[in-house]
Amino acid sequence: MAEETGQEKTEEPTAKRLKEARDKGDIPRSRELSATALLLAAAASALLFGSEVAGTMMNIMVESFSLDRRDAFDPARMFSHLGEALFEGFFSLWGFYLLTLLAALLSPIALGGWNFSGQAIQPKGSRLNPLSGIKRMFSLKALIELAKALAKFLLVGSFAIMVLWLDRPDLVALAREAVEPAIAHSLQILGWSFLVMSLSLIIISLIDVPFQLYDYNKKLKMTLQEVKDEMKNTEGKPEVKGRIRQLQREIAQRKMMSDVPEADVVITNPTHYAVALKYDQGGSGAPRVVAKGADFVALKIREVAEANDVPLLSAPPLARALYHATEIGDEIPAGLYQSVAQVLAYVFQLKRYRQRLDEAPAPLRDDDLDIPDEFRREPEE
Repeated sequence: MAEETGQEKTEEPTAKRLKEARDKGDIPRSRELSATALLLAAAASALLFGSEVAGTMMNIMVESFSLDRRDAFDPARMFSHLGEALFEGFFSLWGFYLLTLLAALLSPIALGGWNFSGQAIQPKGSRLNPLSGIKRMFSLKALIELAKALAKFLLVGSFAIMVLWLDRPDLVALAREAVEPAIAHSLQILGWSFLVMSLSLIIISLIDVPFQLYDYNKKLKMTLQEVKDEMKNTEGKPEVKGRIRQLQREIAQRKMMSDVPEADVVITNPTHYAVALKYDQGGSGAPRVVAKGADFVALKIREVAEANDVPLLSAPPLARALYHATEIGDEIPAGLYQSVAQVLAYVFQLKRYRQRLDEAPAPLRDDDLDIPDEFRREPEE
């Protein structure tokens, strides 16, 4: 993409880009870190369980060289002895198996974490392409791997020479020791030498881990156009989003219109605004706005109200105040309690009058409604 557009990859990878790479099995990994962890676990197991393993091996040797004449000439019994020796030797190494298994399982957590991806194991013809293989052999990454291999060889070799030089008195003394102490002593020397040489790989890991993180981040970097395209695909194109908003408004308006017949009153401007209020006399809340609209929507609200005998009251200042200060479903603000209470009282008296239960109420004028200054809106031309 960057090569096609001529743009440089200057933008950090987005969360979506990182997730897609992880789903494909592409995560930062350091083989040096894993190898160092395994070697340190093996060295630790040699120090912790070396004497136990040595004792088991010596017992196996003693038993193997102290056979009866009858056992030595019986192939079946010889195979039985061999099986017992292998079984005993195998299970004497349980500490080594356990520590190396834990190192193999836990070392990936330090960089990249565990990741199970089916896409990473799918067969791909491009992996069998010899040209691609040759290209990888002579790539910059291959050169870096060669440099790391030479550095490891020189570093581990230097540590090995240093360890042998420091241990030469002990190595010479082994020749003067009895067999059993010499074996235990040699295993101790081997374990500590192995541990020191394994520790030398920590230096390589400290260099390789930051490099792998940098290389992974560089590989996933994006051009500015790629970031814009991803945002479009994620959030939707403007025309699609506009259509969705339009459909959402239409759905909301249909629901709003279905609530108008249940309203107690519709306060109008009388032409620009219409606000429908519903008051639950049995509840403890304030009156709620069940519908509101301007211009064409206000006309539809008035038509639905008239068709369902919902009272219409022209009160322009209050209609403007309610329209701008509330949303559908909100309770009216405290500053408009008194004005709305006057309107509802007038409407309820008017209903009783129409039912011939009370006298006709006095007309409600705009001057009778006290609208606080913070809720007043100038009339539109």
